[in-house]
Amino acid sequence: MERLNSKLYMENCLIMQENEKLRKKAQLLNQENQALLSQLKQRITMGAQNGSQTTNGTHASSSGSRNP
Repeated sequence: MERLNSKLYMENCLIMQENEKLRKKAQLLNQENQALLSQLKQRITMGAQNGSQTTNGTHASSSGSRNP
């Protein structure tokens, strides 16, 4: 019985270590997703601003391949 408890304890320790690794990886992925979402929002905002400037008769230069 004691041997079984020791084995289960060791398995539990390994699972907790793996769990911690996965938690850290998830945090990094979440940070990366937040950064990408922020960049996407900036691009959408810049695109909307450029579009409104074009429709108001002024043209802002953009890096896109759209014709004015």
